[in-house]
Amino acid sequence: MALVELRNVSKIYHLGGEEIRALDNVSLDIEEGEFISIIGPSGSGKSTLMHILGCLDTPTSGTVKLDGIMIQDASPRELAAIRNRKIGFVFQFFNLLPKLNVLQNVELPMIYSGVPARERHRRAMAALEAVDMANRAKHRPSQLSGGQQQRAAIARALVNNPRIIFADEPTGNLDSHTGETILQLFRRLNAEGRTIVLVTHDPEIAAVTPRRIEIRDGRIAPKPDLRLAGLQTRQ
Repeated sequence: MALVELRNVSKIYHLGGEEIRALDNVSLDIEEGEFISIIGPSGSGKSTLMHILGCLDTPTSGTVKLDGIMIQDASPRELAAIRNRKIGFVFQFFNLLPKLNVLQNVELPMIYSGVPARERHRRAMAALEAVDMANRAKHRPSQLSGGQQQRAAIARALVNNPRIIFADEPTGNLDSHTGETILQLFRRLNAEGRTIVLVTHDPEIAAVTPRRIEIRDGRIAPKPDLRLAGLQTRQ
């Protein structure tokens, strides 16, 4: 059984009397331990797909199963609980709270889970050590570089030991060298067995993942026929 299973998922919005199909009959499996990218231009449906995969939204039709749980009919409270237990998120703009230090930011998901203070501290420090940020635990976000803030955000995503991590344009706010460092960190985490889904519009970023899913007009684009491409090149 795949870790994530989508079957015939559509997401339809109604704007000004017009029907907008953000996703159109999408079926997709993500296996445990995969490192995949979802790529597509703005408006292609990739963000809508990530929101449904990450239990931030529900489909208009179709079924979604995450770690054996059917989620398409879950209530907002149930979705929040599933996100907290099973999913880690990393965003382009880090989303760290400026008034909290790094350690406190990383502890936040565990507060919502009801983890005792001593255990929160232990697990948060372990997550910071995993991303080489333990020596910045007492710093506030404003005292960190962009790359350090993103590593702190990754530690926060790891701290509840989620089944899957979604990274939405995680290098989009970083220079190319720092972005490569973050991608190397994701590769290392995947090598340790983490399931990671990276959402991007950049083909060079998507190229680092073993599997790529391209979204066009709300649908998964078919893979090119490499045999046909080879014939055309020889001609």
